[in-house]
Amino acid sequence: MTTIRTDWTREEIAGLFELPFTELLFRAATVHREFHPPEQVQLCTLLSIKTGGCPEDCGYCSQSVKADSGVEATKLMDVRAVLQSAAQAKDAGSQRFCMGAAWRNPKDRDMPAIVEIVKGVRDMGLETCMTLGMLTPKQAEMLKEAGLDYYNHNVDTGPEYYERVISSRKYEDRLDTLQNVRDAGINVCSGGIVGMGETREDRVGFVQTLATLERHPESVPVNALVPVKGTVLGDMLADTPLAKIDDIEFVRTVAVARICMPMSMVRLSAGRESMSDATQALCFLAGANSIFTGDKLLTAPNAGDDSDGALFAKLGLTPLLQEEPMRTRPVMEPAE
Repeated sequence: MTTIRTDWTREEIAGLFELPFTELLFRAATVHREFHPPEQVQLCTLLSIKTGGCPEDCGYCSQSVKADSGVEATKLMDVRAVLQSAAQAKDAGSQRFCMGAAWRNPKDRDMPAIVEIVKGVRDMGLETCMTLGMLTPKQAEMLKEAGLDYYNHNVDTGPEYYERVISSRKYEDRLDTLQNVRDAGINVCSGGIVGMGETREDRVGFVQTLATLERHPESVPVNALVPVKGTVLGDMLADTPLAKIDDIEFVRTVAVARICMPMSMVRLSAGRESMSDATQALCFLAGANSIFTGDKLLTAPNAGDDSDGALFAKLGLTPLLQEEPMRTRPVMEPAE
């Protein structure tokens, strides 16, 4: 039986990355089957409820005020419009409705509408997830009281590479928000982006950061960078070999995340629209068991419901109907 560990060393994680590819996938698939139904994949929908105008300088993001990407800033969506989108997502088979706002952090004046949105989506029978930037302990408590199931706050990359991507906040700020979310009793969704010009060592650091938290994130999204013209990274990587991460290296990252965080939902997230069916199939074999469905992820394109339906039919996959294991089973004690 696999033991849930929070004491992973960089050397151990690097050793997993270096395994022969077929051996790595075998180990990841074995761990995955111990905790998850291998033929089921969770369907999630992501909606931008407040787009653009973010004061952060994240080099990958088209919604930053520092980016010349053509994304126009909008105000927070009307509550009724958000609920209408949530209803459509449920009709399309989504289990979780994720909402993102392009803020550094929400203002207190925004919280009543956010609370109303969470309650409304929960009343539909959907799981709720929000990503609003950094949170204070008080704001996290308000979201918990509203019934928020998950809060997303990605660490983005390993700690050493982070300052090459973002300068407007520190790595520790992200970890502090994750702790505020955890202390409030909200499930944590945290992952990162690969293909930003980082090295494998940086990807090792990224996985280690999440795998050594006191409790693993319930959801771990693994994104492939979508280089957007007008963003720092989009312009820097354009027309270079680094503009797209190698598919096998991406699958390796998914597999290592699965082995190190056995009970977490590992989400094959942004960048999927440019992946072949074969690459996506390898990711599912490696332990990915959650995707965003629909035509758009915040401002980036996505594969779309029809494409996903065809892929699921081809691979014999079905939507997840049950609760995630970290929400239904006690997490085993970390190894001593």
